[in-house]
Amino acid sequence: MPAKLSVRARVFATGQGRKTDATDAHSVALVDTRMAGLSPVVSDEQLEVLQLLVDRRRAMGEEHTRKISQLHRIRLEMLPGGAKTYLSAAQAKTLLTGVRPRDAVGKTRKRVAAVLVVDLERIHARKKAADKELKELVAATGTSLLDLHGVGPSGAARLLVEVGAWPGSRTATTLPPAGRPTGTAPIDASSGDHVRHRLSRGGNRQINRVLHIMATVQLRTATDGRAYFDRKKAAGKSSMEAMRCVNRRPSDLVFWAMLGDYTAGKVTGPGGHRGNVSDSSATGSQPHTGSSDKPLPGPATAQRRTRLPAVS
Repeated sequence: MPAKLSVRARVFATGQGRKTDATDAHSVALVDTRMAGLSPVVSDEQLEVLQLLVDRRRAMGEEHTRKISQLHRIRLEMLPGGAKTYLSAAQAKTLLTGVRPRDAVGKTRKRVAAVLVVDLERIHARKKAADKELKELVAATGTSLLDLHGVGPSGAARLLVEVGAWPGSRTATTLPPAGRPTGTAPIDASSGDHVRHRLSRGGNRQINRVLHIMATVQLRTATDGRAYFDRKKAAGKSSMEAMRCVNRRPSDLVFWAMLGDYTAGKVTGPGGHRGNVSDSSATGSQPHTGSSDKPLPGPATAQRRTRLPAVS
């Protein structure tokens, strides 16, 4: 149920018009009984499996980051001058073999660091197995998201889960407009002659995180995203402002990839449905009434835009 439909139904309700659980449930029921073409809620086992596995993979990543931070803090206390920030478990183990503490505190630090290294090796092996399983499941859906530069198995699975989760669904067709559903559209915060934009905190933060990782990965190599970032820096934008501009571009790439998969017939929606076919955006007093004499803008078409960054 699109949120805007229940909002428009509440506009015609009597009373103070406040949003409560009772009025919201009534407006949803009203729209459901008088609207045709709404996508039914169906349970998709493949989607639920992806969601469970991608949540588990993210928990592994957070645990790995926490262990790395603990080990880095101990290394700073054990080694003169500390050690570099990014170390693998094997490199950390090599450094520990050269440390010979003599006091009780130093020996305890080394023992705790050795335990952390073992934990990191175990987590790394679990992460590799989880990535392999996710890659196989995502590939089985027929999506081309893995072909996008900066999207791995975890990111592709997260996109499928959060977008609803198959190409052609209602949410998937709302990705491009200004990046608002994904929170990638910078918000205008200009004042007088000073033109600036700030970070948007709206939209789906899970999708926003995947798109930000995708943009960050593109900046590491000579890609169209890197060239776009350099052009924005040359135009006088700060690094943060240029990065916000870059974050906006992956939402288009992801949208066209998912919509292209759907229109090409590679995948279907949950339960075999081919997406939302709603032809109205407001309720009326009679069943199956139109929303207006003037048609509202429809979902995005499959026609590709020009000047989109090429997928590398």
